[in-house]
Order: sequence, then C-alpha cells, then structure tokens
Amino acid sequence: MHNYKAIVIGVSAGGLHALGQILPKLPADFPLPVIIVQHISPQSDNFMIRHFNSISKLAVKEADEKEEIVPGTIYFAPPNYHLIVENDFTFSLSVDERVNFSRPSIDVLFETAAEAYAETLIGIILTGANNDGSRGLKRIKDFGGFTIVQNPATSEVSAMPEAAIKIAKVDKILDLDKIADFLMRLT
Repeated sequence: MHNYKAIVIGVSAGGLHALGQILPKLPADFPLPVIIVQHISPQSDNFMIRHFNSISKLAVKEADEKEEIVPGTIYFAPPNYHLIVENDFTFSLSVDERVNFSRPSIDVLFETAAEAYAETLIGIILTGANNDGSRGLKRIKDFGGFTIVQNPATSEVSAMPEAAIKIAKVDKILDLDKIADFLMRLT
C-alpha cells in the first residue's frame, strides 16, 4: 500500500465541469493536498477559486510563492504563472516561457512534483484540447507515482486525455464520475 502525499491535476477546456465532479466530493478530512493547473486566460479573475470554495469541503486557494504545501487544501496555479513544486514541498511561481503554449503549464507542475514526491504522487489528467500534461504524467509514472486519466469518452474535449494515454502507461482510465470515489479509496 502506497503512502500517497499529494495529488496533481491537469485540466484545460471543460475544466469547470470536470473539477465540479471531483472537488466537491472530497471529504473535509481528505488527507492530501490537491494541486491543480487549469488552463485559464492571463486576465482571469479568481472566479474558479471562489466557485470551488463555495461548493467544496476543503479550503481552495491560489498557490503563493514559497508557500508550504499542506494536506487538505486545494491549490490552483495562478493565471499566467507556472506552478513549480520544490523539493522542500513549497511552491515557486515562474514567468518562464510558455510550455505547450500554456502558462501555467501542466507539464511544468507534473514534472517538478514528480521529482519532489516521487512514488508518493498521484497524477490526474482531465478534459482538455492539447497535449499539455502527457509528458508530465509520463514523468510521474517514471518516478513510481500513480497515474489516472479521465476516460476520453467522458471528456468534454478528449485531446488531452488521449495524448496522455498514448504517451504514459497510465494505471487507470476512469469515467469522470468515478474519479473522486477512486481517490478516496486510494488514500
């Protein structure tokens, strides 16, 4: 039995609905931090943070520079910043070049989290329109973490899950409505 320490989620087009099927279902005593890159416009306000805070049992916030990652919190990458997990389990924010046309990039979060958490990380790719996240998911797998991809058939936009399935030997392909329950069993 793995002792998982964190969950990273990458999602793009269709994310509001997809995350709405997962985050509100996590119980107030959920033991892990959940770190999310949702592709959003650089001008985005904090609608998603407010929205998920109002319907989730866990605290939802934007990740801050040098913030310590704590269990039972849902973190979103801020608009226009890459979110990096440091080896001391704090966040860094970076305005480096876009990766896969995206900042925040899912790959950047996943690859840095894989190095920090290794086999104690769960990586999840949800609906989205490009292939961001597939390399990062493969990196999580290479470091011994557990990988989950939303069933492309239940994705609003299936390109991102399909790319991840093609590149990473994923552990589980799950319908959207099964992911939250599976995470609770896993932890």
